[in-house]
Amino acid sequence: MPCRIGYLVPEFPGQTHTFFWREVNALEAKGIEVDFVSTRRPPSGLISHAWAAAAIQRTVYLAPLGLRGVIAVIGQVLSAGPSGWYRCARAITRARDVSFEGKVRLLALLLVGAKLAWLARRRGWQHVHVHSCGDSANAALFAHLLLGTRYSLTLHSPLPFFGPNQAQKWRHADFVFCVARALYQEAAAILGADFPAAVEIVPMGVDVDRFVRRTEYVAWDGRDVCRIFSCGRLNPGKGYNDLIQAIAKLKHAGLPVRLRIAGEDDSRGVHHRRQLEHLIADLGLGDRVELLRAVSEAVVKEELQAAHVFALASHEEALGVATMEAMAMSIPVVVTRVGGVPELVTDGVEGLLVPPHDPGALAAALERVLRDGRLAQRMGRDGRGKVERAFHSRLSVEHLASHLLRP
Repeated sequence: MPCRIGYLVPEFPGQTHTFFWREVNALEAKGIEVDFVSTRRPPSGLISHAWAAAAIQRTVYLAPLGLRGVIAVIGQVLSAGPSGWYRCARAITRARDVSFEGKVRLLALLLVGAKLAWLARRRGWQHVHVHSCGDSANAALFAHLLLGTRYSLTLHSPLPFFGPNQAQKWRHADFVFCVARALYQEAAAILGADFPAAVEIVPMGVDVDRFVRRTEYVAWDGRDVCRIFSCGRLNPGKGYNDLIQAIAKLKHAGLPVRLRIAGEDDSRGVHHRRQLEHLIADLGLGDRVELLRAVSEAVVKEELQAAHVFALASHEEALGVATMEAMAMSIPVVVTRVGGVPELVTDGVEGLLVPPHDPGALAAALERVLRDGRLAQRMGRDGRGKVERAFHSRLSVEHLASHLLRP
């Protein structure tokens, strides 16, 4: 019998979800039948990919429930019987790090889990893989406790980001992937005795056959505009304030620098984007910094093709797919030494690492790369080589497929 799974990604397809689309295509090439499932659609302003319409068409959304969903939930809860009700009640009452309000929230997520279990039975899923350790993982947990739905998790960010009840989410999962060693170590320290044995370090990766240059990288010539590109959600944790202040320092040093930032905030430009726009205006950088909003993969590739250096000033970063994409395009990178980033970038080899929250250090590193063309070209070549060796998207697909196809 062919393997058929549910593939759960919160608010799919979002602006940073190209990896998931590619991973599913690769899983299907291995003979695994995949159904996308998601919590809800993202806001329209965050849907930017050329494949987004096709993704929405083939995705089942858990919310809102709708009349049919309510009927399905009631049916699945009833079919679980007293033993299933008891397992769920015990999980809610025994959630050690959850407040009373949080336990009420878990009760609501039990209903979402019931819909997930209904979908699993209706569509014949043998397994659900959840690309989150947040509320989506709680839904998978309750689907398992109600009706035995098997599931697994991938941890993409520091564990505290995903809220409480982690011990139970991880304990009942068939396996868990951590995308960086730093995340693995942090989760092991937090969960202690509850850290399960079936946890592996499986980095995310990029398709190096898609992220390839049309022409050879050329370093800044010292005369024309020096182009810096950054990419990611407009979130305070991405450190764009620091990067913009670094650009102000480079301007003051006399460099004809231009920064273009691709990405949008989760409020579609209402919150952090406005803060960044005010900062750009206050620093007199209206002609030096441009916010591009959410863009497609094709636009990202064009920006990387044109850039002299890629920069990301994150305060926290699990690994950094945007940085991987830049490295795959043979561009030198200047990024912060946080989370699992040093696993991807060795300082002075594929790029330069700087402390977070330090615009001065960031500006100095950017200037060093821009002014040293030979260094920039060498780091770009080394970056491409490292991604090809250790961060190809094929590696994560092979790990996931090996678990799913295991007898």
